[in-house]
Amino acid sequence: MIGNFDGVHRGHQSLAVAARRLAAGGGRTGGGVTGGRVTALVFDPHPLTLIRPEAAPARLSTLADRSGWLQEAGVDDVAVMAPDRAMLDLSPEEFVRWLVETHRPTAVVEGEDFCFGKGRSGNVATLCSLAKASGFGVEVMPATMAVLDDHSEVKVSSSLTRWLLSNRRVADVARMLGRPYCVPGTVVRGDRRGRTIGFPTANLQTDVMLPGDGVYAARAVLADGREFAAAVNVGARPTFAGAARTVEAHLIGEHGLREWAPIAGLDEYGWTLRLEMAGFIRDQVKFDGLAALTGQLARDCKRAVEMVAVRQEVRRVGKEVESA
Repeated sequence: MIGNFDGVHRGHQSLAVAARRLAAGGGRTGGGVTGGRVTALVFDPHPLTLIRPEAAPARLSTLADRSGWLQEAGVDDVAVMAPDRAMLDLSPEEFVRWLVETHRPTAVVEGEDFCFGKGRSGNVATLCSLAKASGFGVEVMPATMAVLDDHSEVKVSSSLTRWLLSNRRVADVARMLGRPYCVPGTVVRGDRRGRTIGFPTANLQTDVMLPGDGVYAARAVLADGREFAAAVNVGARPTFAGAARTVEAHLIGEHGLREWAPIAGLDEYGWTLRLEMAGFIRDQVKFDGLAALTGQLARDCKRAVEMVAVRQEVRRVGKEVESA
């Protein structure tokens, strides 16, 4: 498996499953070896950050999350390849020669749209030809499809996932990924306005792409495993002039109080938080005053609790079906 694997969507997961099968001695290529290990060669950052930085896609995941999700899908080893000019200038023939000398594969699993080598000049047909001459097998996996909320059937891809995310369709993003979209980060100081109106928020600094501006429901997970439903605002706050675009979460529950207090066992800032997006609640609106704003925030919190509870129940039932 070779690629960027951003987001580790369902298509990426299908590659890992196929590779795991080959490592157990099965598969169509004849290249499987019982007891073999599955290795994912992961480009990080995306090669476009070197070739054309202005065209580099927003990140859907951190490298740590990608590694963990790939391993959950069946990968044994994640080998990170930092793209440099020497690597990106390799022809398809030179890249395969490097692959054989460095990793000695018995088989390679890729999707049907895989391209490699300088200028993406090699494709799966090129790979199959070079692999045959080099003594390893290739298994080409068909595209993974997903049915979206509007009943359209689409090919799962990182680029479509980004489009859906930018258009606030986080439920459809979950259909692409096979799990909720996750925004991990570090809680940093904001303007502290939320605590003065009864809705304190954790302002999150993150390296991954944010969904389009709006209010969302999310499951907030602390580093120690504690969980809360959360109402999450993404974007500037139109009621307060001059506010910068941020992502901030109001944690609901024992710490979703109408008076601000630090979470037990945590400093005021500097702690890690993961937001698993459960659904879109509403557009951003400019309110006439604080009374209208706080009234809507209360309704947002109620809706967030309901949406997270539904998501939790769906996940519970799914796990029961899988284990049956």
